[in-house]
Amino acid sequence: MRKFLIAGNWKMNTTAASGAELAGAVAAQAGELSAVDLLVCPPSVYLAGVKAAIGDANVALGAQNMYHEASGAFTGEVSADMLKDVGCTHVILGHSERRHILGETDEDINKKTKAALAAGLIPVVCVGELLEEREAGKTAEVIQTQFDGSLAGLTAEQVAGTVIAYEPVWAIGTGKVATPEQAEEVHADLRKLIAERYNAATAEAVRILYGGSVKPDNATELLGQDDVDGALIGGASLKAADFVAIAKAGVELSK
Repeated sequence: MRKFLIAGNWKMNTTAASGAELAGAVAAQAGELSAVDLLVCPPSVYLAGVKAAIGDANVALGAQNMYHEASGAFTGEVSADMLKDVGCTHVILGHSERRHILGETDEDINKKTKAALAAGLIPVVCVGELLEEREAGKTAEVIQTQFDGSLAGLTAEQVAGTVIAYEPVWAIGTGKVATPEQAEEVHADLRKLIAERYNAATAEAVRILYGGSVKPDNATELLGQDDVDGALIGGASLKAADFVAIAKAGVELSK
């Protein structure tokens, strides 16, 4: 059984003080949540402070983005090695907000994914369809295109070391949420796609997270689906009690 990964994407929220307080509150309860993996992804300017607040607790640190070059004249960007230097083990790549607001392409995400893996970071690669794409019956086509483009050229071993997050764009921050059946359908299709592109063992190894208005009251049902291996949580990750409650749903399902 794949171990649940419960990840918090704080997006452009918190201050140095509130971020450290939030991380500390999660870390304080991490001991009783060891049946699942925990990950928090604060804004890049607070990564070092959050790492200090986590201390030795069983909570991993991730960034929300990175650049594909190792160093150089790229004003405002951060590299994989910089992220590792402040304690990151993961990095979110290709979030829908970066795709649709900031114009990132599958090619951009592919370069970043390769750079992250080369540096020893675990990429959390996001895929997901717009509402009009779902209504047009194009969900599977969109997901396949994003998967193939974002993970192009990766070996089976690299894919096995990558986390994929399915985030229906229409369910992010809207209060709307995919039904457990809708989430499972896309997750199962993704796993089938991995098996087709690589092999069954790789498909079984990859953790596929669901993201899109995950809250304590829907976590058990969503995480209870066969191919849902965790959650990438936005708004609910900004409250330690909510984030921990979602993690506890994973712990109960792991028994």
